Amino acid sequence: MAEKPTEELTPSDLGTLEYWERTYSLEIDNFEDHGDVGEVWFGTDSSAKVVRFVTTKLNLSKETDKIIDLGCGNGMMLVDLAKAGFKRLTGVDYSQKAIDLAKKVLKEEGFPEVDLRVHDIVDPAGTAEDFVFRLAHDKGTYDAVSLHPDNPKENREKYIKNLHKILEDKGVLALTSCNWTKAELIEHFKDYFEFSTELPTKTFSFGGQTGNTITQLVFIKKLRQINK
Repeated sequence: MAEKPTEELTPSDLGTLEYWERTYSLEIDNFEDHGDVGEVWFGTDSSAKVVRFVTTKLNLSKETDKIIDLGCGNGMMLVDLAKAGFKRLTGVDYSQKAIDLAKKVLKEEGFPEVDLRVHDIVDPAGTAEDFVFRLAHDKGTYDAVSLHPDNPKENREKYIKNLHKILEDKGVLALTSCNWTKAELIEHFKDYFEFSTELPTKTFSFGGQTGNTITQLVFIKKLRQINK
């Protein structure tokens, strides 16, 4: 029986670089004027769950294992990881304004040494040989890629393939999404990543059905992927 093709999300400005440049430009002004770091996507609870999972369930070295935050935005997830004791942290975002804000936030929080780079995981322009990580974290970036007005399916596939390249063998992906279900995400990533576990999230009931406001999954990089 043929698999049902994925129905793409309705395009949105949230999938465009221009939107995020405007957003982070305003957030830089707010941070400089009021010390407001801006929005923490999906709330602080979702970040805390990931940090707790990473520190208690994954056998990571806080001194040597490298962690990358994909679409780091204001850098607050990196702050949380740094406070948990992780030393080798990298944050990337395709928005220069996001990186500018993250640098200010991390310096204010006492972690100016965190590596921050302008980098587009969908269309990377050259990747250094040392750009390989034990853990990748994504909170909303795959969603934003999926919302791009142009070629969302192609961009999603590029994201997954490029992420596979920058993770170590059996590297870990911790992914938070508010647009895709568990089943959809497992289907999207199945050629390159093995589903590992689901973090518990808040549920809601409507019309006799129960659902989740967000989905938080953990995947393990497959050593061999199906070539398409």
